[in-house]
This record gives sequence, C-alpha cells and structure tokens, in this order.
Amino acid sequence: MALKFNLKVFLVLVVIFCCDCVLGICNVTHCTDTTKCLISLDKSNCKCAVGYYGDLCDKVATINVMCGKDYITIMVKEDFFQYYKVPVESLHLKNESCRAQKEVISDVPYYIVRISKDQYISCGGKPLEKNITHIAYALTLMSAPQVYGNIIRDPMIKIEYTCIYPYIRTVSLPYPIIPFSSETVMRMGELDAKVEMALFTDHTYTEAFQSSPLIHLRDRVYVEIKVVELEDVFHLRVNDCWATQSPKPNQTDGSVHTLLRNGCVNDETVTFLNTTMGANGEASTIRYSFDMFRFVVEPHDLYLHCRVRLCSLDDDEPCIPECKSINKRAAVRGDRTQGLLSYGPIRIDIPDRPQSNLLLMMVPVAGIWVLGLFLLALITIAKAGNRRLSQLANR
Repeated sequence: MALKFNLKVFLVLVVIFCCDCVLGICNVTHCTDTTKCLISLDKSNCKCAVGYYGDLCDKVATINVMCGKDYITIMVKEDFFQYYKVPVESLHLKNESCRAQKEVISDVPYYIVRISKDQYISCGGKPLEKNITHIAYALTLMSAPQVYGNIIRDPMIKIEYTCIYPYIRTVSLPYPIIPFSSETVMRMGELDAKVEMALFTDHTYTEAFQSSPLIHLRDRVYVEIKVVELEDVFHLRVNDCWATQSPKPNQTDGSVHTLLRNGCVNDETVTFLNTTMGANGEASTIRYSFDMFRFVVEPHDLYLHCRVRLCSLDDDEPCIPECKSINKRAAVRGDRTQGLLSYGPIRIDIPDRPQSNLLLMMVPVAGIWVLGLFLLALITIAKAGNRRLSQLANR
C-alpha cells in the first residue's frame, strides 16, 4: 500500500512539537548547522531544532497529517519514537482511550492515530476555533511518562496537530418528496449532518409509515424529526412546520396551514412529546403531534414541510425557542444553518357521503307513492262509474 499524503488544496495542517519535550540532545562538536541544532548561550550543550532528532540531529521526523472529509489522521514514522524509547502502547490523544496503532505502509512502520470527526470531542479535541472564513480542529498526540521506580528519565513527547477547513455555513436544501420519509444533508462548518423526518402510526414512535399514510380526520398525526448522522455533535431545533396542497413548500397556489412558527406552537392541537431526550432545541430528536385536518377545497391530500436548524454544542446563540415572549411572533432572520424537509402526500380518509345511499333508498319510496296514487285514481274512477250507473237505473 503506497503512502499517500491525502491533503486537499483547501485544507491547511499545522504540526507543533512541544519544544521542551522532544528536542533531542546532540553533541556540541557536531553542531555546525544551526538550522538543525541549537547551541546554548554558554556553548556547553545543544539541542536539536524542531523536527530533527538523533545524536547528530541528522534525522528528520516524518509526520503526516491527513485532513479528510470525515477523518483526521496523524502518522509518525516508528523510528522517531524508538529514538526516544516510546512504545506504541504509551501513545494516545488527550483521552487515553483514543490510542495509537502500528501499521506498516510500503515496508515502513508507522504509529497512527485515526479518528472520525464525530469522535473529535470525545477524544479530547480542543474547542473548535472559528472565524468567518475557517474552522480549526486541534488535537494533541502525547506519550505517557515511563516510570522507573519513583523516577521518570525519558522525555515526554507531545505533538500538537491542527486541521483547518474553510468554514462554509451552508445548508443543502433539496426537496425530496418520499412517501415514508424525507431527509436532507445539512452542512455546518465542515461537518455534514443528515436530518430525517418521518410519520409514525402511534404515540410509541416504534413503527413508521412505509407508504403514503391514510389518516382519519381528528386522528393524531405523530411526527419525528431527528439527526441520524452526527447526532452526538448537534442539537436540533424545528423552526417552522406547515401543510400545503402542493408538494412544493414555497408554492403560493392553494391553501396553507401553519403548525409551528419560530419554534413555537401555532395550531392549538400541536403538542411536543415530553421525553428524556429534551425539548425543542435541547436534543437531536424532536417529536410532536397534531390532530389531522383537511383543507376546505380539493385536493384534500396534503404535504408537510418543516424548516429545521442545527445548533452546535458550543454555539453561543441559544437554540431553545422563547415561546412565552412576544418574540415568537417575530420573523426569524435568515439563517444559513437551516434546512428544509418535505413529506407527503398524506391522504385523508373521508367516509362516503350519505347522500349516495339516500338516493338509492328514495327510488323504491317514490315507486310506492306513484303506485298508491295510481290505485287511488282507479278507485275514484270506479266509484264515479258506480254512482252514474245507479242514477240511470233509478230513471
């Protein structure tokens, strides 16, 4: 397997040695190149410059940092650690459970630590540094001190490495119309989070509809919106939800009914499910329900749309909506961390109108009336004939 330095053009990596930890001791008589070794002021000793090691400071530390889309990896040639008598078992990140492993690549042994971005916080990554253009991930590879009795003689190695990505706070906004679920990929910083919306058959949220739901009027509709990838990195806030007669969420033709506005209830039947997961803006999964309805004019089928927002755990801006203040009526400013989900069609189960059965019943009733009137006319004619015959006989 060939060693590849997988560094994209738009990525920047920074590697910093702990200057008091990994500067090798060298021989003053051989310290002639000041770019490789540093002589003390009294010229009694010297140390290797950062990045060099060995008794002659003639070895260069081979360190590769790979800043990938989903993973951050540091690779250091084994010879560097062997010189300082550091075994692979003692190498780890700030969280000691995130340890190094030995891998041989193109016949060259390396000590490697590879973590996914969703492990960044748990492995002891530093708080993300952001500005308007970039976001930086900083980690530290360190060695556990080698204890001999009650003393430590070997130096501790500490290598800080940083991956800098462009801070693109954009959100992909496709409008997939899927009968049984809807999902969108939202990008916050350099992390791609997948958010999904689905409807469930009852309040247990254990069985999602696998086809277009058919729901009776006044029945409860159970909605779940959750982060299905990177759920440990982001909280989710449902800002707005509305129903339309059109599959296009922003189409003005037809009727529109708003269920949630600015994270707050806008329909009296809407209820957020109170669970241990947290309220709207406090967790990566949000559940709410409402009473099924239909629009007055056809078509009666409707589509559900929800605009959601990702909140990073270290974000200074509050994620939980303030629904008891007047702010709930204020328009939400444009937020590039928002994404849109659409679900449908949701079909309304409307019973057959009773007029059709009534028409069928009216047919025999009308026939009976016609027959009765016909018989009454015959009887009247017969009686009139009998009276005339009696009058003729009496003459």
